[in-house]
Amino acid sequence: MRAIRVASAALLGVGALAFSAPAAVAAVDGNITPFGFSVMPSTIAAGGQVTLQLDRDSGGCTGSATVSSGVFDTITIPGNRSSATAVVDWDAKPGAVYKVTFSCNGVSGSTELTIATGRTTPTTPISPTLYPDRGVHAGEGGSVAGFDLKEIGLGAALIAGSVGAAYHFSRRRTGDDGA
Repeated sequence: MRAIRVASAALLGVGALAFSAPAAVAAVDGNITPFGFSVMPSTIAAGGQVTLQLDRDSGGCTGSATVSSGVFDTITIPGNRSSATAVVDWDAKPGAVYKVTFSCNGVSGSTELTIATGRTTPTTPISPTLYPDRGVHAGEGGSVAGFDLKEIGLGAALIAGSVGAAYHFSRRRTGDDGA
C-alpha cells in the first residue's frame, strides 16, 4: 500500500514539472527560427540609423537574407555578411512600434522597433571596414529573460506544491500500514 502512495506522489511531482515546462516555452515571443536576429538599438528617433544583426553561427541562415519594415527600405544582407544598417524614415511617427521582419531560406521571424520622441541629425553610413562582420554573440540576458515576476512566482509555487504534496503522501501513514 505504501508503494502506491510513493508512486502516485512521484507521478504528481513529475506531472507538475511536465506541465510547467510548456508554459515556460509559450512565454517566449513565438519567433522560433533556425537563426538569430536583432535590431540595435531597439528604440531610435526618426531619421536615426539602426544595425540589423543576423546570427549566422548556428548555420540556420546560409544564403542572403532580407529585412523589411514599414519604417525603412527593404535591406538585403548578403550571404557573406552578418549585419547591415538602415536609416529610419524621417516621417516615422514618434512613439509608434514597427514590426521588423527577417527572412532567410524561406523562414521568417520578426521583432519590434520603437520610434522615440525627438529627432536625430542625419547620419552617414558606417564604413564596413571599421567593424568586422562577426562580433560577439549576445543572448537575451540569462535564463529569466522574457519572464515577469508573476510567471516566475507561479512556476515556483507549482514546483513547491508538487514537492510538498509528494513529501506529504510519502510520509503519511494509516492504520493499515501496521505502524
